[in-house]
Amino acid sequence: MAKTSELEAAYKATTYRVFLPGGSCELRIGQPSETLRCWLETAGSGEFALITAYNPGGQQVDEAINAERQSQLECELLEGNYEPYAAQHEPDVEGWPTEESCFVPDISREDACALAADFGQNAVVFGGVDAVPQLVWLEDGEQ
Repeated sequence: MAKTSELEAAYKATTYRVFLPGGSCELRIGQPSETLRCWLETAGSGEFALITAYNPGGQQVDEAINAERQSQLECELLEGNYEPYAAQHEPDVEGWPTEESCFVPDISREDACALAADFGQNAVVFGGVDAVPQLVWLEDGEQ
């Protein structure tokens, strides 16, 4: 599915909850997170991404299929020598389920977009040491 204003609004109206060692933090697109900034600094990480395999193309699919796809994504990340942490995408609006996700420190924007594309995703959440999550549409990340 191509980028639309409705889809972009939905992604921005989501809390991205990340479960890190020592606690969790809630991220919003364009808003800095001091908790995440401190964690990235302590971990020596320069960039991060949130990647999900749930609901490819912004279309809801069966929970069992989502769970299987998410498991495959986690395996690919581990095989790629990444250390993913559990995360969730929790939409503000009713009618869309919480999606399981992976918070991946030390992954490049290009690698995050390529992996997300392999799982049929429209976008990833990406950020750097400033801990300001940005929405990156795959066509943006692949240029």
